[in-house]
Amino acid sequence: MSSMNAEETALLGVLSGDSMDDIELKNIQLQFPSSQRFNGDGGCTEVRVRTDHGDIMVAVQGDRAKPAILTYHDLGVNYFCFQPFFNFVDMRALLENFCVYHVNAPGQEEGAPSLPEDYIYPTMDELANQINYVLVHFGIKSFIGFGVGAGANILARFSLAQPKKVDALALVNCTSNQAGWIEWAYQKMNSRSLRTRGMTQAVLDYLMWHHFGRYSEERNRDLSQMYRNYFSRNVNPTNLSLFIDAYVQRTDLGIGRDTDTIKVPVLNITGAMSPHVDDTVTLNGRLHPSKSTWMKISDCGMVLEEQPGKISEAFRLFLQGEGYVAPLSPTKIVAFRRLSDAERRRPCRHSPVIRITENPISEAVVC
Repeated sequence: MSSMNAEETALLGVLSGDSMDDIELKNIQLQFPSSQRFNGDGGCTEVRVRTDHGDIMVAVQGDRAKPAILTYHDLGVNYFCFQPFFNFVDMRALLENFCVYHVNAPGQEEGAPSLPEDYIYPTMDELANQINYVLVHFGIKSFIGFGVGAGANILARFSLAQPKKVDALALVNCTSNQAGWIEWAYQKMNSRSLRTRGMTQAVLDYLMWHHFGRYSEERNRDLSQMYRNYFSRNVNPTNLSLFIDAYVQRTDLGIGRDTDTIKVPVLNITGAMSPHVDDTVTLNGRLHPSKSTWMKISDCGMVLEEQPGKISEAFRLFLQGEGYVAPLSPTKIVAFRRLSDAERRRPCRHSPVIRITENPISEAVVC
C-alpha cells in the first residue's frame, strides 16, 4: 500500500483530533432518525395503552407530575418526527415545566407488524376518541395539544368533542374540511399502491410533497434525503394505507366563526413552501379572532424540521400569552444554549464504534 502524502495525513489529523495510531475504525454504522431513542432520566418511555380499537403506543417524555403536552403526528411518520423539535435547545428550557405524551396512530409506530386483515381501522373521529383512553391511562385531566397534518385534524376534533379537556392547541398544517376530489384521487391511488406494491416511487414522491412542498431538495438536501430513506425503509406500507384511507375519508369539522367553533386558544402554523397553506387560511377563517393566531413561516415547508428556532419561540410566547408558563429569562435561555454548545464540543472519547448520524441537528440535542 502506498504511503499517505502530507496533505492526507494532516486532514486525517484534523478530523480525528489525534494521530492515526490512537484511533481504530472497527465499525461504521449508519444510524437513521428512526433508531434514535430518548435516554436517561429526561428521556422517553414507550407505553402501550389499550383502547376500543386495540392497543396504541404512547411515548412519554418528562415528569408525569407536570402539566401535559400531547402530540399527534402526520401521515407517514410517528412520534420520532417531534424528537428533534422537542429536544431543540430553546424547547428544552421550556419543557422543564411540562411532560410530553406522544400519541401514535394504530400501527404507525416503528417496527409495528402489519395489522390483521380483518382489522377495521378507526375513523378520524374514532382516532380522536382514543385520546380519552390515553388521558384515563395516565390520569391526565387536561392537556395542551400539538399536532401536525392529520394529527392536527385529530386534535381539533377532540377539542370540539371534549373542550374542557384541552387547554390550548398548536396546529401545524391543519385542514378543517373534507378532502377534495384531487386529494381524494391521489390518496386513493397511494393507498392502493401501498397495499399491493409497497412503497413505490410515486407514493414516496407524494409523501415528500405532502411534508415538504416543492423544491425540498434545493432548500435542504440532507434533510430531504433523510426522510426519503425513512419512508423507504421504516414505514409499514399496509398500516400506512389504512391511516391514509381514514384521513381521506374525514368529515368536515363543521365549525364557523359565527357558529360553533373551537373554544380553546389556537396557534395555527404553516410554512410558506407548504402545500397546506390554503387549508390553514380556511381554518383561520373558521376560528374566532380573539382565540386564534395564524402564522406563516418563510422559507420552509416542514416547519418543525426546517425552522425549529422560530417555532419554539412562537410556541413559548403563545403559552406565555395564555398564562401557562412564566416568561423565560434571557439568562436562562443563554445558559441552556451554552450547555448545549458545551455538550457538542466535549472531547471525543475513543470508541471501537463510530456512529454516523444522518440528522441535521447534533446528537447533543437529538435523542
